[in-house]
Amino acid sequence: MKKGEFWNRYKYLIFFIIIFTVSGVSIFNYTLTPEKKLPVFSPSMVSSELVDEELSHVKKYHKISDFNLQNQNGDNITHENYDNKIYVADFFFTTCPSICPIMTGNMIYLQNELEKENVMFASFTVTPEIDTVEVLKKYALDKGVNDEKWNLMTGDKKEIYDLARKSYLVVKNNPESGSHDMIHTENFVLVDKERRIRGFYDGTNFEDMSKIISDIKILQETYNKS
Repeated sequence: MKKGEFWNRYKYLIFFIIIFTVSGVSIFNYTLTPEKKLPVFSPSMVSSELVDEELSHVKKYHKISDFNLQNQNGDNITHENYDNKIYVADFFFTTCPSICPIMTGNMIYLQNELEKENVMFASFTVTPEIDTVEVLKKYALDKGVNDEKWNLMTGDKKEIYDLARKSYLVVKNNPESGSHDMIHTENFVLVDKERRIRGFYDGTNFEDMSKIISDIKILQETYNKS
């Protein structure tokens, strides 16, 4: 059989063998690649310094508690404002001279990068006696906060303290300064639509902002598949 006749007779067979082989390899690789999932954090997984004693043993079913505070516009903001939303939370105060300006700058970056996404932001002041609605409003305007997606919240100090140590698990107790005083950390907290903690990030580290964005996409894909 001449070479040309052989090619004409078997070219389609060879073509289908190649396609089948490539497809088979792709399917095999896909089945071996595990689906990316984020952990669900509980108090027992977090440093005991940041968790209220009564919760330090809790290993599952931890969720963000209900809350009722005021934002920079004087509006009452509750947990219901974040229903069915992925959001990033932190604790700060407007007169903080050290890590807060960096954290706010990084949160602004996230706000702008995720502008078109169904993602919100929540910042709780640890000095509500100083950070009144008026003070928060000025801070929001100065920093470029988008009121539609980001609430800077003030209110009852005990409520904020309980949220920090019993829900978000991100501040240290400060017993030397009196009841319900706290030392906030640089942590950003990623919360899912079920009010569960899915990640902690260094809010002063710009590289961690890429990690947050990547983890948010993983969460979104999980919800899209369900």
